[in-house]
Amino acid sequence: MSANPIRVDLQLIADMVEPGGRALDVGCGDGSLLAYLVNFKRVDARGMELSQAGVNACVANGLSVIQGDADTDLGDYPDDAFDYVILSQTLQATREPRAVLKQMLRVGKRAIVSFPNFAHWQVRLRLVFGGRMPETPSLPFKWYDTPNIHLCSIDDFRALCRDMGVRVERAVVLNRNSRRIHMPPLLANLFGEQAVFMLRRD
Repeated sequence: MSANPIRVDLQLIADMVEPGGRALDVGCGDGSLLAYLVNFKRVDARGMELSQAGVNACVANGLSVIQGDADTDLGDYPDDAFDYVILSQTLQATREPRAVLKQMLRVGKRAIVSFPNFAHWQVRLRLVFGGRMPETPSLPFKWYDTPNIHLCSIDDFRALCRDMGVRVERAVVLNRNSRRIHMPPLLANLFGEQAVFMLRRD
């Protein structure tokens, strides 16, 4: 069986998950990552999705998904229930990002988080010279209809991990073409459009 292509950031997340493990994908959307983990990495993968349409799409494809909210429903899971808890392109849409991360690292031995970088150079230029909230491929919404309520930069996220005493095991930064970039943190924060972090309790 050949794998259907998935988003680059989702492929990076899948590569961080060891075969045969247990994973919870929070905000799993249509289940693209879940299906890949189940079919190609033999992962016992479960999902949580806020939208009923997303839940329906996942269940229709035979995936184990429940309707739930990252801000309120992670507390229902016991400690260390999963090897990995995944939050892809959703952290910035949560009401309490710090609390969500804390719950992820309680429920899972590791947390994998991806998010758009609000400090990307295009965002900076559009805000400084355009004077309006920027729209980019990774931040495609108008300011008045965006689901993103806690935008952050890569440096902001690293600082939060330090404040929480969370260990960053891996960090991958992607440019606007979804290609990995290998740069010092200052430049990565400028040229990275999105980032994928794997975290562990310290």
